[in-house]
Amino acid sequence: MKRLVLTLICLYLVVTTSGFSHASASSNNNPPTRTFNSPYEGDYLNKIAFPIGGIGAGMFCVEGTGAISHLSLRHLPDLFNEPCVFAAIHLKGVKDGTRVLEKDVPDWKKFGMRNAGLGAGGTTWGLPRFKEGTFQARFPFAQINLSDPDLPLTVGIEAWSPFIPTDEDDSSLPVGAFEYTFTNTGSKALEAIFSFNSRNFMFVPDRGSSSVDPMANGFVLSQTGTKAEPFHEGHFAVATDQPGTRVDRLWFRGAWFDPLTIRWNQIVAGEMPQNDFQPGAPGGSLFVPFTLQPGQKHTIRLYMAWYVPYSNTRIGSEPTSRQDLPTYNPAAARMDSLYQAEAGSKYYRPWYSHRFKDVAAVSTYWQQNYNRLKTDTRKFTDAFYASTLPPEVTEAVAANLTILKSPTAWRQYDGRMWNWEGSGDTWGSCHGSCTHVWNYAQAVSHLFPDLERSLRETEFLVSQDARGHQQFRTNLPIRPVHHDFHAAADGQLGGIMKVYREWRVSGDTEWMKHLYPAVKQSLDYCIATWDPRHEGAVEEPHHNTYDIEFWGPDGMCTTFYAGALQALVAMGKAIHQPVKPYEELFKKSQAYLQTKLYNGEYFYQQVRWKDLSAQDPTKEQSFHSTYSPEAIAILEREGPKYQYGTGCLSDGVLGSWISRVCGLPDVVDTAKVKSHLLAVYRYNLKHSLRTHANPQRPTYALGTDGGLLLCTWPRGGKPQLPFVYSDEVWTGIEYQVASHLLFEGYVQQGLDIVRTCRLRYDGRVRNPFNEYECGSWYARAMASYGLIEGLTGIRYDAVTKTLYIEPRLSGDFTSFLSTATGFGNVGLRGGKPFVKMVYGTLDVKKCLLNGRKTDVDLL
Repeated sequence: MKRLVLTLICLYLVVTTSGFSHASASSNNNPPTRTFNSPYEGDYLNKIAFPIGGIGAGMFCVEGTGAISHLSLRHLPDLFNEPCVFAAIHLKGVKDGTRVLEKDVPDWKKFGMRNAGLGAGGTTWGLPRFKEGTFQARFPFAQINLSDPDLPLTVGIEAWSPFIPTDEDDSSLPVGAFEYTFTNTGSKALEAIFSFNSRNFMFVPDRGSSSVDPMANGFVLSQTGTKAEPFHEGHFAVATDQPGTRVDRLWFRGAWFDPLTIRWNQIVAGEMPQNDFQPGAPGGSLFVPFTLQPGQKHTIRLYMAWYVPYSNTRIGSEPTSRQDLPTYNPAAARMDSLYQAEAGSKYYRPWYSHRFKDVAAVSTYWQQNYNRLKTDTRKFTDAFYASTLPPEVTEAVAANLTILKSPTAWRQYDGRMWNWEGSGDTWGSCHGSCTHVWNYAQAVSHLFPDLERSLRETEFLVSQDARGHQQFRTNLPIRPVHHDFHAAADGQLGGIMKVYREWRVSGDTEWMKHLYPAVKQSLDYCIATWDPRHEGAVEEPHHNTYDIEFWGPDGMCTTFYAGALQALVAMGKAIHQPVKPYEELFKKSQAYLQTKLYNGEYFYQQVRWKDLSAQDPTKEQSFHSTYSPEAIAILEREGPKYQYGTGCLSDGVLGSWISRVCGLPDVVDTAKVKSHLLAVYRYNLKHSLRTHANPQRPTYALGTDGGLLLCTWPRGGKPQLPFVYSDEVWTGIEYQVASHLLFEGYVQQGLDIVRTCRLRYDGRVRNPFNEYECGSWYARAMASYGLIEGLTGIRYDAVTKTLYIEPRLSGDFTSFLSTATGFGNVGLRGGKPFVKMVYGTLDVKKCLLNGRKTDVDLL
């Protein structure tokens, strides 16, 4: 224990003094330090699982060792699904020259995994592997390098899938690729056989039939559906680019471990059988023989494509009256029937099943367009990593773009986006593109603006009823819903600001004008429901992202209110609509925040219930908020359960940050915003949580982990039962606070939070590419994308065609920028702005550097 504590003290000292690297655990297997945004090796490889796949297309992960796991192709997560799949190399005449193309299995898998107590039978873990390995992420590319002192061969593996900002369709393909590059490091020629081997992991017992089907230079793992259950149908195609590929579609049929035993023995013997499928055959293999002269390299490309056209997922209640239907979408009542007629199913179907008729069509498109897709994807990667921003920022942003390749993000048959909050082990976690969670996520609006706009259209034209009430969880397939629960104040008000953002990102004023009546209706509902006395504050009980209701006005939701009022005024004026009442209410909201919800150091909550229209918390509809006799006693002493009152809330001025990332000014006095943010940094950031008590959900951060607590009570007054997640650490909130600090010029404080967060996700204990909250690959973590604008002040307004640059870094720099028309690099050279678009175009009519008009170099 003393040694562990000493190691962690060293870890803290390295982080706080260098800012860019952190000490390794005490292990001979580790390098002395790992720098942010650098390769992973040793124990840092332990938990790596890097998603491969398209937006809404399902995924598998490539692990830090090179293994394939987390196979989730059937429109739900399956995060412990590590199928019997492996690539191998056989070197003829070399002692022990047959290896799985992976580094050794990490120790944590040996016990504690599902079925590990039974010996983990059926896995490939007992087969020989390479001794040394490193992993480097250059999203969406993963580079794995393998070597072994006993072999005259090194192996480089590049795994990737397309990701091209502004091209959402080619970024949503159900495909992935591995490129294996072999180098002869010895003095003699090598005769080698590469193989890829797989059980039929698409097989579903007692449902339809399974087979291993032929294709050029490869095979297809297939499973049919049935008339009653078509969703069991699924296909996974694997092929090489090597014309001499030999294919065996007949693994040995037998019991116990017979199939894998025979297959491995054949690989070791240098055999390359070729057989057609026979019923009951459990898997398939492909073989590529090649020769390597000393120093020579050879690359084998492996194409993967899948096709699961149906699901059995249908979520949400149906409208029960005309009031449930949106006012400004006449087709809403027919939306479900139109979907069923088009998709041929009442259940969710993925977008790619509309684009492609079968797995052969997907595979053909993938292979024919491979070079173009890789070139365009590489343009994104090169531009993104050309950034000179601090490496912890680059790492944080890139790591969370993997969310878009995870089962968290979906696209239904007609191409519209629909999302979970996160991914459970075998289920989607919290359905419906939840507005109060996706508020934080800033990546999609810039990288794939059309997908983000589809979310706004769903919120205001499908999930908003005739009163203006928004159901913050959208049905799937996307269709109107029965409105039988609270609206979410932060989610609904945030959506108004995001309509403003989407307008400025796209430059499409007609789109904004089309949504404006529904946006105004939404805001009118918010005013009537939460500010019926027009005080300028969200006073009445209001549901929010903490899954409870705040009673009485608070800084968090009232900054949302002020931001929504500000956004509506700006949009209304642009299209010549009367906005005076909203303008006046915005001013009242600003005054209320600054005079009634600010204690001289930070913004807080006035807990109220007796003087509100809703006067009995015990009778208000809520989520897991029933009142026992003990809870009623607390109510009588303190007020309603689950409030924060005098606490210093990390989200306490969240609406002001949302305003900033949407292209609007702070909603309250900047000096007070700065004071609040510094208080959050001072009180809520802990570099160790060893003495912190968290009776809620502790594994996000605990023990010697550091993290930003959701709330603290530095002035006392902590309720007996504060809001239910108050003692937790959420990465999405860490990033929004860090980004907001950067916006306000507090660079070191913002970066300290980012580093503290990323230290938890360094690969030793947690996956660096899966920041989890209520589920894996949790959407809120895409608040990290806001770090870019926070540091650089770079924003492009497509309405006025103005490029804004307001750096919080000194000197020249290069940053990444993605717009609705393309992406590239923006920054300063010799103090002068430059733009270098590498994909698409950018029409810059005006450039403002720190608010002053200046010339820009177009490279």
